[in-house]
Amino acid sequence: MLKLIDTLRTVTAGKIYVENERARLTHRLAKIHEKDDNVAEAAKIMQELQVETYGSMERQEKVELILEQMRLCLATKDFIRTQIISKKISTRYFEEGKHSDLKLKFYRYMIELGQHEGDYLDICKNFRQVYDTPCIQENAEDKSATLKNIVLYIVLAKFDNEQSDLIHRIKTERALDDDGLVMYRAILEKFITDELISQAEFCQNFEGELRQTDAFSKSEAGDKRWSDLKARIVEHNIRMMAKYYTKIRLARMAHLLALTENETEDCLSDMVVAGTVTAKTDRLEGIVDFTQQEDPLEALNSWSSNTNKLMDLVMKTTHLINKEEMVHKHLASTGNATE
Repeated sequence: MLKLIDTLRTVTAGKIYVENERARLTHRLAKIHEKDDNVAEAAKIMQELQVETYGSMERQEKVELILEQMRLCLATKDFIRTQIISKKISTRYFEEGKHSDLKLKFYRYMIELGQHEGDYLDICKNFRQVYDTPCIQENAEDKSATLKNIVLYIVLAKFDNEQSDLIHRIKTERALDDDGLVMYRAILEKFITDELISQAEFCQNFEGELRQTDAFSKSEAGDKRWSDLKARIVEHNIRMMAKYYTKIRLARMAHLLALTENETEDCLSDMVVAGTVTAKTDRLEGIVDFTQQEDPLEALNSWSSNTNKLMDLVMKTTHLINKEEMVHKHLASTGNATE
């Protein structure tokens, strides 16, 4: 069978009129290798296909083959190639609602890719696409599980304008009022409300439940996400301090964050570099200044603008003086002529 398939693939190579049949044959060969536990060879064989260029192939079959390529790449931990292959599928194809199974498969692969990359905001957006699928909306259990993941990954995402907008839109979901999701609404409220979050209180109230979820499971990846969640709490608290304080002692700040002074300074420095907050630290006095500092480039531009205005006024004044002198000379010469 393998020799026959290899012969047929060799004969059909480069022939456009049998490209569909060759693609199906290649997929069959890949499945045979995968069944023999040779996943790497199966992935290599599937990668040879450029089905997105096949004009005569049905769109659904194209998507199915590209999804197979993504699955095999993920199985071999080839995440970079998975990212490249995912760009070949237009998400508009899933908007029609006819191919829910393919849509769910695609976003499941994208979520797996996002979990490896640690891109929590992207994972949250992919879960939202899953949540908006009709078959998920019709199943109460799947709907609830998906919404829980949406909440967990949005609070795991680093703060920026997009994250802030998305977390407020998620908060408006009516499903969060269900009995089983009350705790997740409370978590959202913690990160939306302009108040400090107590690390100890947060862990006491939510750690037991959250550590049972897939996102924070007792594994290396789960421990990493739990650590990242604690970091998001610290970042939230620093943003709140920047909002309410103009100056604060580093020791007091460390006490409020339940961190050492060095850890506090490191977190603050990272947020300043990222542009999340504006702050300056007087290390000798141990004081953090959250006052908005003027950008040196803006100061230079302002100085340059003021200088130009000054020179314009000088030129205008000079012109008026010259005008007055010319008028005075004219009147003097007219008076002498009359005499």
